[in-house]
Amino acid sequence: MFYGWWVAATAVAIYFFSNGLTVMVPQALAPRLMESFTATAADVSRSSLITFTVAACLAPFAGALVDRFGVLRVLRTGLLALALSVAAYSFAGSLRQLYLLHAVFGVGLALAGLLVNVVLLSRWFVARRGLVVGVLTSGSSLAGATLPLAISPLVTDPALGWRWGYGALGAAFLLLALLPGFLVLREDPAQVGQQPDGATAAAGAVAQPHTGVTLRRALRSLTLWCLALGSACLWFAMQAVISQATIFLEQEADFTPAAATAVFSLMFAMSFVGKLLYGTVSDWFAKRRVMLAASLTLLAGCLLLFEPGSDGPGLVTDPSRLRLFAVVFGLGFGGSFTMIQLTVVESFGQRDLGKILGVVTFIDAIGAGLGAALAGQLATATGSYLAPFAMVTLVALLAVANVFLIRPVAPD
Repeated sequence: MFYGWWVAATAVAIYFFSNGLTVMVPQALAPRLMESFTATAADVSRSSLITFTVAACLAPFAGALVDRFGVLRVLRTGLLALALSVAAYSFAGSLRQLYLLHAVFGVGLALAGLLVNVVLLSRWFVARRGLVVGVLTSGSSLAGATLPLAISPLVTDPALGWRWGYGALGAAFLLLALLPGFLVLREDPAQVGQQPDGATAAAGAVAQPHTGVTLRRALRSLTLWCLALGSACLWFAMQAVISQATIFLEQEADFTPAAATAVFSLMFAMSFVGKLLYGTVSDWFAKRRVMLAASLTLLAGCLLLFEPGSDGPGLVTDPSRLRLFAVVFGLGFGGSFTMIQLTVVESFGQRDLGKILGVVTFIDAIGAGLGAALAGQLATATGSYLAPFAMVTLVALLAVANVFLIRPVAPD
């Protein structure tokens, strides 16, 4: 059996828990955190800004460290940082402590998150890269779809609450992500005497995983900046909606906590489908074109949040319409998420992949953090989510314009 499948399964488990416990679950718990710390939506949203800002600042260094010291040393250091912060999260006693833990989350995401796992799997898979990276990125969607629902009975139990729910997930992270990360992963197929994709030696020799453009050449190209700005806008839109979804559903659309969690999970279930769908399709079509299709789907989802009114556009509050929004936005969110990584590989190759992904991830994470923070701040200032979601739709339109301009870059 090709050992790369064990590596892929472990990478998915790591990304499932690391992204789920640092981003998805805290955002799903936002109303409970507001109650626990007597905080506003802006206060709680600031935690996401801290996570993404720290991850952004470290991403270029993480990419360089991967190229210099190897994937596994960097990834395992990140796993240890995540283990410490996840174990302490349930014991946070103030917003200041919560912010500190989210800063450590950022360190863990930079060193053991998407960038590092994409580089690892790109060494193990070439022909099936689109499918495998699609499965990898679907881990975060699966986390968003399942983890909030899994702990909902604990969270809604007055005798237990969110701290017990999060603590249960922390224990699962240690068992199902931390341990396999140290016991199962290998740096590349050569360590187990195999070739990428499990090919024979002759077939494997055709693959040239380290060809491509240098970081300097990439920085001089229009493609890098269109890709970085476009993906940052996509991340802005995704995180702005995700971070505020349960608050909007409970406070403005009058959903119960359980119903709001169900719609939140539906959005991530559809993003899981979108990641697999767009990732698989990208193995047959130009990845930049598939990314454009995913971006348009996300924009369509944003538009479904609005409906005409006598005094101008308003936000949809009908449960059926909001479920339709969750389906379409989720598909676009999942597809865009996956295609960012694959389009970077297609556009620049693997010669300086870690460094180039570090630059793109830096700008992405800034966009994600600003999306969550500005949406929460604007909602608190205006008392409604109409202005925040209008802002999100305009940013999604800007993303589509930038993605349209992406072209592969030829080496010097």
